[in-house]
Amino acid sequence: MDASAPVRSRALGLFPGRGSPRLYDHAVEVLRARHYSPRTQKTYLHWIGRFVRFFEGRHPRLLDGEDVNSFLTDLAVGRKVAAATQNQALAAILFLYRHVLDEPLEWIEGIVRARRPKRVPVVLTREEVEALLDAMLGVPRLVCMLQYGSGPRVVEALSVRVKDLDFGRGELVVRDGKGAKDRVTVLPRALYEPLEEHLRTIRRQHIDDLGRGLGRVPMPSALARKYPNADREWPWQWVFPATRHYTDRETGILHRHHLHEPAVGKEVRRAAAIAVPAKRVSTHALRHSFATHLLEDGYDIRTVQELLGHASVKTTMIYTHVLNRGGMGVRSPLDAIDTPHRRPVPPKERYRDPGGRITPGGRITPGGRD
Repeated sequence: MDASAPVRSRALGLFPGRGSPRLYDHAVEVLRARHYSPRTQKTYLHWIGRFVRFFEGRHPRLLDGEDVNSFLTDLAVGRKVAAATQNQALAAILFLYRHVLDEPLEWIEGIVRARRPKRVPVVLTREEVEALLDAMLGVPRLVCMLQYGSGPRVVEALSVRVKDLDFGRGELVVRDGKGAKDRVTVLPRALYEPLEEHLRTIRRQHIDDLGRGLGRVPMPSALARKYPNADREWPWQWVFPATRHYTDRETGILHRHHLHEPAVGKEVRRAAAIAVPAKRVSTHALRHSFATHLLEDGYDIRTVQELLGHASVKTTMIYTHVLNRGGMGVRSPLDAIDTPHRRPVPPKERYRDPGGRITPGGRITPGGRD
């Protein structure tokens, strides 16, 4: 590319009044060549931009490990970001030096780490799940039923395509989940009828879109080249399509995206305020509840790990701490003994006291208690 030629792109805003810097262009090329998800690409570009702005536009090649340390420390101390946010920024910077600049950083010492508190997940009881779903409306209710019935993350549930539903085998295929992995989970029979009715509705919508020259969905890049007409075919359509189309900025094609996460989250919060006002409920609470209730039903933790798509069983172990059997799934020894407050007491015994006697009205004479 001619360095003097003007470049038009959605730059990070690192250099006001100038086109997109070559660093940005190269970072985009590497992210796409390595098949990072659009969400990861956006996140990494954001942190690369913040990193460069922090040093007032100095090129990262002129910086070293101490500079990276000062940036990450400022996030923890000055910005007071969460530990996960700081780790995300570190991952983006390491990617920048390792893959974009081809200058891997040496081990960075002395970073002030943001504290990562250990939290137990919000888990609903079965009665609370039922009340929450009963209070929900429309397509978001069906998405949440799928989350509780199959355990996908909300973005995984929204990214399901028609071909990923296998009613014959009772399976849901989760494509390109966390870590770019596919997995198979259960498709609850209770969802067969509502899902089939929903599919009939969106198929009519798809046929109508095709009649207007639309009906295309975004495809994985390699498949889009190999099967140029597949984006119009019914099996590739979203199960939960958005209500409107959008124009792809790269190709100029009108696509229909899947339903967006905020639409589901907003409906969950509205319903939770009615059905479960005492708990701070999000869409992820349904995934937590799916895992916890499976463990309560006696399924082994390795099975639950596979259904959730966790890379390590240590992640799944968190659900053993919230089983509906008290703290850490342990039965208190107090519940195993016959304490006085648990024994039934005859009505008259409530008025009997040493040194007194029970009057016909139940009043104790002097020497006892009233």
